[in-house]
Amino acid sequence: MKKLVAMLLALAMAFALVSCGGGNASTPGSGSNPGSVSTDEKEPTSDVKSPVEGKKVAYIMLMTPATIFQMWSESFEATAKKLGMEAKTFFCNDNADTWKETVSQCAAAGYDGLMVSHGGQEYAWDYLNGILAQYPDLKIATFDTPFKDANGETAKIEGVTQFFQQDAGFAASLVDELLKLNQDKVDAGEAVRILQVQQGAGFNSPFDRRQVGYQPYLDNGKIVNVERIAPIDNSNPTSSMRDVTAATLQKYHDTEDIDGIWCCYDAYAQGVYQALVEANSQIPMVSVDICNEDIQFMQEGKNWKACATTNWTSNGEFACRVLALEMADEYDAIAAASCYYADIGAWMEIPSTIVTQEQVMSEEGINIENLDKVADASYTDVSWMPTCDWMAELLGH
Repeated sequence: MKKLVAMLLALAMAFALVSCGGGNASTPGSGSNPGSVSTDEKEPTSDVKSPVEGKKVAYIMLMTPATIFQMWSESFEATAKKLGMEAKTFFCNDNADTWKETVSQCAAAGYDGLMVSHGGQEYAWDYLNGILAQYPDLKIATFDTPFKDANGETAKIEGVTQFFQQDAGFAASLVDELLKLNQDKVDAGEAVRILQVQQGAGFNSPFDRRQVGYQPYLDNGKIVNVERIAPIDNSNPTSSMRDVTAATLQKYHDTEDIDGIWCCYDAYAQGVYQALVEANSQIPMVSVDICNEDIQFMQEGKNWKACATTNWTSNGEFACRVLALEMADEYDAIAAASCYYADIGAWMEIPSTIVTQEQVMSEEGINIENLDKVADASYTDVSWMPTCDWMAELLGH
């Protein structure tokens, strides 16, 4: 009798494990088979039923798996698991054809939702429209993927939520940092002289949006551009900016002529910083985005004073939330988020925060993975994310 009871208990436990099994995220990497999704067991976290349980989703990134994008993908996959979904990541190594092919393969392989990132504005709208025409039940959300129609006009795709970083906010907060570094001039009513590192209009959508945040300071006379510079060789932006900055500095008398340098992108900023150090310059600089190399340069205690960034772990969770709400047909929950822009429609922006040199030097061993230890509370704030009752129960907020 005891043996029979034991056998029945074992069978019951095995059945429970099978019933609760879900898809765990696979290791990100290019060249993966879109038709293959991992099926490791997932522990249930709540009695609440997830409307997206059992769905398959993918994160498809145009670019290479840099640290910040790995943080994004790991968070995306972890969030998907908590919601009962199976998730996989694909990096396309800056190849637009690979990006398109991966989107097509995932759609054909039966994925229910695709989070696609950094698609080019010259092809994304047309290509994704074609994919959705072929697979009308598929849900797509996009990051840093502007939509332009055949006439170059801003366009929309029904049911597709677009989101971006708060690029104009990046720009404005960094100008404010330079103004604080030159408070005496501000108090005296003098314009702060800035060497602007920024591509011209139309180079890409994020840079254009950053100019939107920068321009009002020029218009109201708080700052004046000494000069605007950019890489000559876009295929080697860091080394090119090192050369361009070195040549530019020879035309000026350091802080006598330039009060600060504003960089629209950290790959450019790394070259700027190297040129400043080599020239023994005292000009302070600030930049958009952050990575471990940026933090290491800031920790040298020299010119690099601040970065404007988002939290890439939070970004991955946010992306998964948006896609899951689309798949659950709960677009009202997306629109209710504080980061949603109703006047644009189906457009969201991830709030930005400033990380200062003082913060990353305040403790030993600070890097991109543990930046939350020293960053402002805004860096880990998630109150802006879309949610609903079942999602809050399963994810904890």
